[in-house]
Amino acid sequence: MLVFAVAGLAWAAPPQFSAQKRVGLATGDQWEPALAADGSGRVYVLYPHYGPVLECKDCSAPAMLLVVSNDNGKTWQAPRVMLDSGSGQYDPQIVVDPADRRTVYAAWLQNKKREVMVAKSVDAGATWSFNVAVRSAVELDKPVLGVRGQRVYVGFNHEEDVWVAASQDGGRSFTSTRVNSESRPGWSLLGGTTVDPAGNAYLAWASYSKAGGARGPVNLYIAKSADAGKTWNPTLLDVSAAAPDCKDSECGEAYLGAQVSLASDAGGTLYALWSSGSTRMGPQRIYFSSSTNGGENWLPRVNISQAARRVEHAFPAIVAGSAGDVRVAWMDARNAPHWNTYYRSSSNGGATWSEEIRLSGYVRGYRYIGKKGFRFPFGDYFGIAIDNHDDTHVVWGEGMNYQSPGSIWYASGR
Repeated sequence: MLVFAVAGLAWAAPPQFSAQKRVGLATGDQWEPALAADGSGRVYVLYPHYGPVLECKDCSAPAMLLVVSNDNGKTWQAPRVMLDSGSGQYDPQIVVDPADRRTVYAAWLQNKKREVMVAKSVDAGATWSFNVAVRSAVELDKPVLGVRGQRVYVGFNHEEDVWVAASQDGGRSFTSTRVNSESRPGWSLLGGTTVDPAGNAYLAWASYSKAGGARGPVNLYIAKSADAGKTWNPTLLDVSAAAPDCKDSECGEAYLGAQVSLASDAGGTLYALWSSGSTRMGPQRIYFSSSTNGGENWLPRVNISQAARRVEHAFPAIVAGSAGDVRVAWMDARNAPHWNTYYRSSSNGGATWSEEIRLSGYVRGYRYIGKKGFRFPFGDYFGIAIDNHDDTHVVWGEGMNYQSPGSIWYASGR
C-alpha cells in the first residue's frame, strides 16, 4: 500500500486543447467511448450506440460503432457498424499495437454479455477479422485489452473472478486463465491492462469484499505475468474506502467506486492512475504512481488533482508514449452539481506535471451542459491516446443522468 505525496510543480506552460466537439451519430445515446491512435495520423473511436442504426436493420441496441479520422481528428468519417449482431454489444476497447503502430485491435461483449469478441484490422480499420476469445454460460463484464506484437490479452470479470484470455498468435487463438488467487473474493471489476516492451503483461482491478460489497473497503490490485499469461502475480496497490452513492437512483452502487487504469512507456516504466477514498461513503481523489521494476515496487502515490478537498473524483484514464511521457485525465465535481473532464501531463515520468486544464466546456443546445460543466458522466470510463505528432486525443461521455440520452465528446491538443 502506498503513502501520500503531493504532485510536483508544473514544468511547462499550460497545455492547449481544442474546444470539445461531438463525435458519432447525432441521435440516440452514445455511451462509454474507447479511443486509439496509430502512427499515420488516424484516430479511432469505438462506442456502443443505443438507438436505431439505419444501415443495420438487424442490429440490436446497443450496436458497436466505429468512427475514424484520417487527419489526426480534424475531420471524421461517418460512423459504421463493426459487426452485425442480433444481440447487444457492450464495453468497447480499442488499441493500436505499440510495436508497429499500425495494427488495430478491438474488443467488446455480446450475446447477452456471454461472449468476448476480438476484432483485428491491418488496413487502418477498413476491414476487420473477428474471433470469439471467450464463451461463457454466465454474464461477463468489464473487458480490458492489451497488445504488443503477436501477444494479445483480454481481461474480464467472470462472476467473482478475474480472468484473462491470452493469445500468442495475433488473436487467432486464445487460452483463458484465472488471475486472482483469492478464494471467492467477492465482486471484482477490471480497470486496465498494458503490455510493456519486454512482453510482460499487467492487469488492474478493484476487488469488493463479499461481506461489505459496495459499502465496504475496496482492494486495488495490479497483477503481472512474465510467462505469456500462464501465471499471474497480484500485488496490492491501495485500499479504498467505499465511495458515495451515485445521486441518480438508476446507477449501480459502485458507479463512482474505485477504479485503476494502467499504461507503460517505451522505456518500460509502468504507470497507474486510480480513484480512491479515505472516508467511508466519502469523496474519492485521483492518485498516480509509477514503477521502474515491473510493479515490484511503486513510488509514493501522488494526488494529481488540484481540486479542493471533499470534491468527488472518478473515472481515471492514462496513456504513455516515449520514455517518461505520461498523460492522464479524469472527471471531478468541483463545480457540483456539474462534472468536468480534466487533464495533466508529464515528460519526466511523473516527477513534475503540467498545469491542470479543463477539457470539457460549454456547448449550446444541450440541456445537460452548462457554463460550469455537464450534469452527469455518461459512462464509467473513457479514452485517451497519443498520435504520430505527439498530440493528445481524449473522448468522453456526457448526459443529464444515467438514463438520459447522452453523447460523446472529443478534444485534442498538447
